[in-house]
Amino acid sequence: MTRTPLIAGNWKMHGARAEAVALASALAKSVGRVRGREVVIAPPFTALEAVRPALVGTDIRLAGQNVHWEPKGAYTGEIAVAMLRESGCTHVIVGHSERRQHFGETNETVNRRLHACLGAGLVPIVCVGETLAEREAEATSAVIARQVESALAGVRSEQLASCVIAYEPVWAIGTGRTATPGQVQEVHHAIRRQLVGLASATTAERVRVVYGGSVKPDNIDALMAEPDIDGALVGGASLDAAAFTRIVQYQ
Repeated sequence: MTRTPLIAGNWKMHGARAEAVALASALAKSVGRVRGREVVIAPPFTALEAVRPALVGTDIRLAGQNVHWEPKGAYTGEIAVAMLRESGCTHVIVGHSERRQHFGETNETVNRRLHACLGAGLVPIVCVGETLAEREAEATSAVIARQVESALAGVRSEQLASCVIAYEPVWAIGTGRTATPGQVQEVHHAIRRQLVGLASATTAERVRVVYGGSVKPDNIDALMAEPDIDGALVGGASLDAAAFTRIVQYQ
C-alpha cells in the first residue's frame, strides 16, 4: 500500500501577519502544486485567516498548532475545533513535546484533544517522543509505546487510519541534533508494529508516521529513503521558504 508522504511546517510562535502572508505566498508559488506528497503549514492562530487567501488555488493545507477538547467554554487562552475549521484548518498538531514540556500536556489530554479532532473531521498529527535521559536509559521503546497507546485509546480502526503520528525525539528538537535515519526507522517500524496490535495490519499500513527533530534540507533525502518514514514535521527550517521548499522537494 502506498502512503502519500506528508511534509508539515510548524511555525510555532513565529510570524506576525505580514511575515506569515509573505512566507505562505512564497510557498504557494514554490510548492503549491507539488505532486506525490501532501504539504501542510501551521502558522500561529492569529495568522491563520490572514494566510488563508494566499493558499487559494494551491494544494497546501492549514493546521492548528493545538486544540482544546471542549467545543466551547470558560477555557481562557484555548481554541476550539470549530474555530480552527472556520479559519480554514484541515489538520491539527496534538501533543507536541513543547506542549508536554512547558504547558503540562499529558498522555490523557493528548487523547482528549485527538478525539476532539476526529469528531470534527480534522486530521490529528499526534506527537510522541522520548527525552535524552530516556534514550540513554534505553527506555525509548517503552516510552513511545506508552505514548502511542495512550494517545490512541478509544480510537476506532477506521478513525486511526486517518491519523498521522509524528515521532519527535525531544533531544533532537531545536538542538541541531538529529536522529540518524536508522534510529528513526527503528522507532517508526516499532510504532507500525504496535498499530497492528491496536487495530489491524491493513490499518497500520495506512497510517502515516512522520519524523520531526531538526529536519533540514541536508538530511531530508536520507530520512525519506527509509521505508517507514512517511514525511516530516519541520520546525525551524519551515520558516525559510527556500529551505522548506527543498524539504518538500526531497529526492
